[in-house]
Amino acid sequence: MRSPDIDIFIATINDLEQLADLFDLYRQFYRQPTDLPAAQKFLAERISNNDSVIFIARKNDSIVGFVQCYPLFTSVGMKKLWLLNDLFVKAEYRGLAISKLLIDRCKKLVHDTGAKGLMLETEKSNAIGNQLYPKAGFVLNEGSNFYEWTK
Repeated sequence: MRSPDIDIFIATINDLEQLADLFDLYRQFYRQPTDLPAAQKFLAERISNNDSVIFIARKNDSIVGFVQCYPLFTSVGMKKLWLLNDLFVKAEYRGLAISKLLIDRCKKLVHDTGAKGLMLETEKSNAIGNQLYPKAGFVLNEGSNFYEWTK
């Protein structure tokens, strides 16, 4: 199902203001305090340094959703992997398959770059994401433990 009048583009520095607004809402979804200046700075660095690929969903002149992928590598598979790190659609545009369009564009990125696959992590409490990702073809990896260290 294609969402009506939605186009997917790679974000550029010209999209920064609208993109930062959505990114700030995304962070608030994960219980982070609003910080629009920091969101703009963070995204400007990602775009300027080519640290990630950010796809935006645009309806007319408004950005209504985005997804951000970071490059990784698998030593065992000797290939690039992509980490789907951020996915967000404005509340009033949910239910229109925009997330699916964004995920499909990430899958195309995997194919276009000869990568092995696409990985993601979401909170167990993210009911919407935990329903969406299996429907989009992702398989829960129950054979691995996920560890993290933070300072």
